[in-house]
Amino acid sequence: MPNIVLCYPIQERQLEWIRRALPAEWQIINAGQDGIAEAILEADVFCGHAKVPVPWKTVVKNGRLKWIQSSAAGLDHCLTPEVVHSSIKVSSCSGLFANQVAEQTLALLYGWHRQLPTFFQQKLDRRFVRQPTRDLHGKSIGIIGLGGNGRRIAQLLAPLNSPLIATDFYHDNRPDYISELHPATELHSVLSRVDIAILGVPLNPSTHHLMDQSAFDSMKAGSLLVNVARGQIVDESALITALDRGHLAGAAIDVTEVEPLPEDSPLWSKDNVLMTPHVGAQSNTRVDDSTKLFCVNLNRWLYQRPLWNEVDKSLGFPPPSCRISLDDVRSSWDRTSA
Repeated sequence: MPNIVLCYPIQERQLEWIRRALPAEWQIINAGQDGIAEAILEADVFCGHAKVPVPWKTVVKNGRLKWIQSSAAGLDHCLTPEVVHSSIKVSSCSGLFANQVAEQTLALLYGWHRQLPTFFQQKLDRRFVRQPTRDLHGKSIGIIGLGGNGRRIAQLLAPLNSPLIATDFYHDNRPDYISELHPATELHSVLSRVDIAILGVPLNPSTHHLMDQSAFDSMKAGSLLVNVARGQIVDESALITALDRGHLAGAAIDVTEVEPLPEDSPLWSKDNVLMTPHVGAQSNTRVDDSTKLFCVNLNRWLYQRPLWNEVDKSLGFPPPSCRISLDDVRSSWDRTSA
Protein backbone atom coordinates (compact mmCIF):
# COMPACT_ATOMS: atom_id res chain seq x y z
CA MET A 1 0.00 0.00 0.00
CA PRO A 2 1.53 3.38 -0.99
CA ASN A 3 1.95 5.85 1.86
CA ILE A 4 1.87 9.61 2.23
CA VAL A 5 3.61 10.69 5.43
CA LEU A 6 2.80 14.10 6.89
CA CYS A 7 4.72 16.18 9.41
CA TYR A 8 3.19 19.62 9.87
CA PRO A 9 0.37 20.94 12.09
CA ILE A 10 -2.45 19.65 9.93
CA GLN A 11 -6.01 19.29 11.22
CA GLU A 12 -8.81 16.88 10.29
CA ARG A 13 -10.35 19.35 7.84
CA GLN A 14 -7.15 19.58 5.78
CA LEU A 15 -6.57 15.82 6.07
CA GLU A 16 -9.92 15.31 4.38
CA TRP A 17 -8.78 17.52 1.48
CA ILE A 18 -5.81 15.21 0.96
CA ARG A 19 -7.97 12.09 1.19
CA ARG A 20 -10.23 13.43 -1.54
CA ALA A 21 -7.22 14.07 -3.78
CA LEU A 22 -5.89 10.50 -3.43
CA PRO A 23 -6.75 7.18 -5.07
CA ALA A 24 -8.47 4.81 -2.65
CA GLU A 25 -5.46 2.51 -2.16
CA TRP A 26 -3.25 5.25 -0.67
CA GLN A 27 -2.70 5.48 3.08
CA ILE A 28 -2.05 8.72 5.00
CA ILE A 29 0.25 8.63 8.02
CA ASN A 30 0.13 11.80 10.11
CA ALA A 31 3.44 11.23 11.88
CA GLY A 32 4.07 14.56 13.63
CA GLN A 33 7.50 15.52 14.91
CA ASP A 34 7.60 12.63 17.40
CA GLY A 35 7.04 9.93 14.78
CA ILE A 36 8.56 11.32 11.60
CA ALA A 37 12.04 9.77 11.94
CA GLU A 38 10.49 6.28 11.87
CA ALA A 39 7.47 6.88 9.63
CA ILE A 40 9.43 8.47 6.79
CA LEU A 41 11.16 5.12 6.17
CA GLU A 42 7.78 3.86 4.91
CA ALA A 43 6.92 6.95 2.85
CA ASP A 44 6.37 7.09 -0.89
CA VAL A 45 5.54 10.81 -0.58
CA PHE A 46 6.45 13.12 2.29
CA CYS A 47 4.82 16.47 3.01
CA GLY A 48 5.99 18.60 5.89
CA HIS A 49 8.94 20.07 7.70
CA ALA A 50 10.79 17.77 10.07
CA LYS A 51 12.34 19.78 12.91
CA VAL A 52 13.98 16.70 14.43
CA PRO A 53 16.82 14.57 13.01
CA VAL A 54 15.69 12.43 10.08
CA PRO A 55 17.76 9.49 8.72
CA TRP A 56 17.92 10.89 5.19
CA LYS A 57 20.83 8.64 4.24
CA THR A 58 18.74 5.58 5.08
CA VAL A 59 15.68 7.03 3.35
CA VAL A 60 17.63 7.48 0.12
CA LYS A 61 19.23 4.04 0.42
CA ASN A 62 15.80 2.42 0.84
CA GLY A 63 14.77 3.86 -2.53
CA ARG A 64 11.08 4.12 -1.62
CA LEU A 65 10.58 7.88 -1.22
CA LYS A 66 9.79 9.55 -4.55
CA TRP A 67 8.77 13.11 -3.68
CA ILE A 68 9.18 15.63 -0.84
CA GLN A 69 6.71 18.52 -0.67
CA SER A 70 8.10 20.89 1.94
CA SER A 71 5.53 22.80 3.99
CA ALA A 72 8.10 25.60 4.29
CA ALA A 73 9.87 27.83 1.79
CA GLY A 74 13.28 26.98 3.18
CA LEU A 75 14.66 23.53 2.40
CA ASP A 76 17.69 23.27 4.67
CA HIS A 77 15.70 20.69 6.71
CA CYS A 78 15.67 18.15 3.88
CA LEU A 79 18.21 19.04 1.17
CA THR A 80 21.00 16.90 2.53
CA PRO A 81 23.73 15.77 0.13
CA GLU A 82 22.09 12.35 -0.09
CA VAL A 83 18.74 13.83 -1.15
CA VAL A 84 20.37 16.30 -3.54
CA HIS A 85 22.15 13.49 -5.39
CA SER A 86 19.13 11.16 -5.41
CA SER A 87 16.19 10.90 -7.81
CA ILE A 88 13.77 12.22 -5.16
CA LYS A 89 11.76 15.19 -6.42
CA VAL A 90 11.58 18.16 -4.03
CA SER A 91 9.10 21.02 -4.15
CA SER A 92 8.70 23.91 -1.74
CA CYS A 93 6.21 26.48 -0.49
CA SER A 94 8.33 29.28 -1.94
CA GLY A 95 6.28 32.45 -2.32
CA LEU A 96 3.23 31.21 -0.40
CA PHE A 97 4.05 33.28 2.66
CA ALA A 98 5.52 36.27 0.83
CA ASN A 99 2.79 38.61 2.08
CA GLN A 100 3.53 37.76 5.70
CA VAL A 101 7.31 37.99 5.29
CA ALA A 102 6.89 41.35 3.57
CA GLU A 103 4.66 42.59 6.39
CA GLN A 104 7.25 41.46 8.93
CA THR A 105 9.94 43.29 6.98
CA LEU A 106 7.91 46.51 7.04
CA ALA A 107 7.24 46.07 10.76
CA LEU A 108 10.96 45.72 11.45
CA LEU A 109 11.86 48.65 9.20
CA TYR A 110 9.29 51.02 10.63
CA GLY A 111 9.85 49.82 14.17
CA TRP A 112 13.58 50.48 13.90
CA HIS A 113 13.32 53.83 12.12
CA ARG A 114 10.54 55.20 14.32
CA GLN A 115 12.23 53.97 17.52
CA LEU A 116 9.21 51.94 18.61
CA PRO A 117 11.09 49.81 21.19
CA THR A 118 12.14 53.02 22.95
CA PHE A 119 8.58 54.28 23.08
CA PHE A 120 7.20 50.88 24.13
CA GLN A 121 9.58 50.94 27.09
CA GLN A 122 8.62 54.52 27.91
CA LYS A 123 4.97 53.46 28.01
CA LEU A 124 5.82 50.74 30.52
CA ASP A 125 7.69 53.35 32.56
CA ARG A 126 4.80 55.84 32.20
CA ARG A 127 7.14 58.39 30.60
CA PHE A 128 5.73 60.67 27.86
CA VAL A 129 8.99 61.98 26.39
CA ARG A 130 9.75 62.83 22.76
CA GLN A 131 12.83 61.09 21.40
CA PRO A 132 14.65 61.40 18.06
CA THR A 133 13.43 59.18 15.23
CA ARG A 134 14.86 58.22 11.84
CA ASP A 135 13.51 58.61 8.30
CA LEU A 136 12.86 55.66 6.02
CA HIS A 137 11.76 57.66 2.98
CA GLY A 138 14.63 58.48 0.67
CA LYS A 139 16.90 55.66 1.79
CA SER A 140 18.48 53.44 -0.86
CA ILE A 141 17.44 49.83 -0.26
CA GLY A 142 19.17 46.63 -1.34
CA ILE A 143 17.09 43.46 -1.77
CA ILE A 144 19.50 40.52 -1.58
CA GLY A 145 17.62 37.71 -3.28
CA LEU A 146 14.66 38.48 -5.53
CA GLY A 147 12.62 35.32 -5.12
CA GLY A 148 8.99 35.27 -4.00
CA ASN A 149 9.68 37.00 -0.69
CA GLY A 150 12.16 39.49 -2.10
CA ARG A 151 9.80 40.55 -4.88
CA ARG A 152 6.87 41.05 -2.53
CA ILE A 153 9.03 43.06 -0.14
CA ALA A 154 10.15 45.24 -3.04
CA GLN A 155 6.57 45.75 -4.22
CA LEU A 156 5.52 47.06 -0.82
CA LEU A 157 8.58 49.31 -0.53
CA ALA A 158 8.25 50.73 -4.06
CA PRO A 159 5.74 53.48 -3.07
CA LEU A 160 8.41 55.03 -0.83
CA ASN A 161 10.08 56.18 -4.06
CA SER A 162 13.41 54.95 -2.75
CA PRO A 163 15.94 53.37 -5.11
CA LEU A 164 15.55 49.58 -4.94
CA ILE A 165 18.71 47.76 -5.98
CA ALA A 166 18.54 43.96 -6.03
CA THR A 167 20.78 40.96 -6.54
CA ASP A 168 19.60 37.56 -7.68
CA PHE A 169 20.84 34.33 -9.24
CA TYR A 170 18.36 35.02 -12.06
CA HIS A 171 19.20 38.59 -13.01
CA ASP A 172 17.86 38.91 -16.55
CA ASN A 173 14.24 39.78 -15.73
CA ARG A 174 14.09 43.09 -13.86
CA PRO A 175 10.63 44.09 -12.60
CA ASP A 176 9.63 47.71 -13.21
CA TYR A 177 9.65 48.52 -9.49
CA ILE A 178 13.33 47.52 -9.18
CA SER A 179 15.78 50.28 -10.13
CA GLU A 180 18.68 47.90 -10.77
CA LEU A 181 19.02 44.11 -10.81
CA HIS A 182 22.52 42.63 -10.53
CA PRO A 183 23.95 39.10 -10.44
CA ALA A 184 24.34 37.51 -7.02
CA THR A 185 28.11 37.71 -7.51
CA GLU A 186 27.91 41.52 -7.23
CA LEU A 187 26.74 41.38 -3.61
CA HIS A 188 29.59 43.45 -2.15
CA SER A 189 29.22 46.15 -4.78
CA VAL A 190 25.51 46.51 -4.02
CA LEU A 191 26.09 46.48 -0.26
CA SER A 192 28.50 49.38 -0.61
CA ARG A 193 25.80 51.55 -2.23
CA VAL A 194 22.70 51.03 -0.08
CA ASP A 195 21.52 52.41 3.25
CA ILE A 196 19.49 49.30 4.04
CA ALA A 197 20.27 45.71 3.06
CA ILE A 198 17.38 43.23 3.26
CA LEU A 199 18.27 39.54 3.06
CA GLY A 200 15.86 37.31 1.14
CA VAL A 201 18.06 34.48 -0.10
CA PRO A 202 17.50 30.80 0.76
CA LEU A 203 19.94 28.95 2.99
CA ASN A 204 22.18 26.59 1.03
CA PRO A 205 25.91 25.85 0.99
CA SER A 206 26.64 28.93 -1.13
CA THR A 207 24.69 31.32 1.14
CA HIS A 208 25.80 29.95 4.51
CA HIS A 209 27.59 32.89 6.19
CA LEU A 210 27.09 34.91 3.02
CA MET A 211 27.17 37.93 5.32
CA ASP A 212 30.66 37.43 6.71
CA GLN A 213 33.23 39.96 7.90
CA SER A 214 34.14 40.97 4.34
CA ALA A 215 30.47 41.53 3.47
CA PHE A 216 29.96 43.73 6.54
CA ASP A 217 33.14 45.64 5.73
CA SER A 218 31.74 46.36 2.27
CA MET A 219 28.49 47.79 3.67
CA LYS A 220 28.06 51.55 3.74
CA ALA A 221 28.99 53.06 7.11
CA GLY A 222 25.86 53.72 9.13
CA SER A 223 23.69 51.28 7.18
CA LEU A 224 21.09 48.84 8.49
CA LEU A 225 20.93 45.06 8.05
CA VAL A 226 17.50 43.40 7.88
CA ASN A 227 17.31 39.59 7.93
CA VAL A 228 13.95 37.91 7.26
CA ALA A 229 15.50 34.89 5.54
CA ARG A 230 17.54 32.36 7.56
CA GLY A 231 19.79 33.06 10.52
CA GLN A 232 22.75 31.05 9.25
CA ILE A 233 23.09 33.33 6.23
CA VAL A 234 24.70 35.75 8.68
CA ASP A 235 27.93 35.12 10.55
CA GLU A 236 26.62 36.41 13.84
CA SER A 237 30.05 37.05 15.35
CA ALA A 238 30.88 39.23 12.33
CA LEU A 239 27.56 41.06 12.74
CA ILE A 240 28.26 41.73 16.41
CA THR A 241 31.74 43.03 15.54
CA ALA A 242 30.28 45.38 12.91
CA LEU A 243 27.75 46.67 15.45
CA ASP A 244 30.31 47.05 18.23
CA ARG A 245 32.68 49.14 16.16
CA GLY A 246 29.85 51.35 14.95
CA HIS A 247 30.19 50.46 11.29
CA LEU A 248 26.53 49.44 11.14
CA ALA A 249 23.82 51.69 12.54
CA GLY A 250 21.89 48.62 13.56
CA ALA A 251 20.19 45.35 12.67
CA ALA A 252 16.52 44.36 12.43
CA ILE A 253 16.22 40.58 12.41
CA ASP A 254 13.51 37.93 12.52
CA VAL A 255 15.98 35.03 12.52
CA THR A 256 19.20 34.16 14.34
CA GLU A 257 22.07 31.78 13.68
CA VAL A 258 21.00 29.54 16.58
CA GLU A 259 17.32 29.37 17.51
CA PRO A 260 16.23 29.99 20.17
CA LEU A 261 18.88 32.68 20.57
CA PRO A 262 21.17 31.68 23.49
CA GLU A 263 20.66 33.69 26.67
CA ASP A 264 24.30 34.82 26.62
CA SER A 265 24.15 36.28 23.10
CA PRO A 266 25.27 39.93 23.00
CA LEU A 267 22.38 40.65 20.61
CA TRP A 268 19.94 40.66 23.55
CA SER A 269 21.48 43.74 25.13
CA LYS A 270 22.09 45.90 22.07
CA ASP A 271 19.83 48.93 21.83
CA ASN A 272 20.38 49.15 18.07
CA VAL A 273 19.11 45.62 17.41
CA LEU A 274 15.39 45.04 16.85
CA MET A 275 14.55 41.34 17.00
CA THR A 276 11.52 39.09 16.59
CA PRO A 277 11.48 35.28 17.15
CA HIS A 278 11.20 33.90 13.58
CA VAL A 279 7.55 34.79 13.09
CA GLY A 280 7.83 36.27 9.59
CA ALA A 281 5.93 33.51 7.80
CA GLN A 282 3.22 33.07 10.43
CA SER A 283 -0.31 33.30 9.10
CA ASN A 284 -3.73 32.10 10.15
CA THR A 285 -4.10 30.60 6.66
CA ARG A 286 -0.67 28.97 6.50
CA VAL A 287 -1.77 25.34 6.99
CA ASP A 288 -4.71 25.81 4.63
CA ASP A 289 -2.51 27.26 1.89
CA SER A 290 0.27 24.71 2.38
CA THR A 291 -2.26 21.89 2.12
CA LYS A 292 -3.89 23.39 -0.95
CA LEU A 293 -0.52 23.56 -2.71
CA PHE A 294 0.16 19.95 -1.70
CA CYS A 295 -3.19 18.81 -3.09
CA VAL A 296 -2.67 20.72 -6.35
CA ASN A 297 0.81 19.26 -6.70
CA LEU A 298 -0.42 15.81 -5.68
CA ASN A 299 -2.81 15.84 -8.61
CA ARG A 300 0.01 16.89 -10.92
CA TRP A 301 2.35 14.22 -9.51
CA LEU A 302 -0.19 11.42 -9.84
CA TYR A 303 -0.70 12.34 -13.50
CA GLN A 304 3.06 12.78 -14.07
CA ARG A 305 2.81 16.50 -14.78
CA PRO A 306 5.52 19.00 -13.76
CA LEU A 307 5.29 20.07 -10.12
CA TRP A 308 4.76 23.65 -9.09
CA ASN A 309 7.72 25.03 -7.11
CA GLU A 310 9.86 22.03 -8.01
CA VAL A 311 13.32 22.80 -6.69
CA ASP A 312 16.57 22.77 -8.58
CA LYS A 313 18.27 20.70 -5.88
CA SER A 314 21.72 21.94 -6.84
CA LEU A 315 20.58 25.50 -6.07
CA GLY A 316 18.10 24.90 -3.27
CA PHE A 317 15.16 26.83 -4.73
CA PRO A 318 12.70 26.62 -7.64
CA PRO A 319 13.60 28.34 -10.92
CA PRO A 320 11.25 31.11 -12.10
CA SER A 321 9.71 28.85 -14.76
CA CYS A 322 7.89 26.68 -12.20
CA ARG A 323 7.17 29.13 -9.37
CA ILE A 324 3.57 29.59 -8.35
CA SER A 325 1.94 32.47 -6.52
CA LEU A 326 -0.49 32.18 -3.63
CA ASP A 327 -3.32 33.46 -5.84
CA ASP A 328 -2.52 30.76 -8.41
CA VAL A 329 -2.48 28.08 -5.70
CA ARG A 330 -5.89 29.13 -4.45
CA SER A 331 -7.43 29.35 -7.93
CA SER A 332 -5.95 25.96 -8.91
CA TRP A 333 -7.28 24.48 -5.70
CA ASP A 334 -10.74 25.87 -6.40
CA ARG A 335 -10.73 24.30 -9.87
CA THR A 336 -9.42 20.88 -8.84
CA SER A 337 -11.60 20.57 -5.72
CA ALA A 338 -14.82 21.67 -7.41
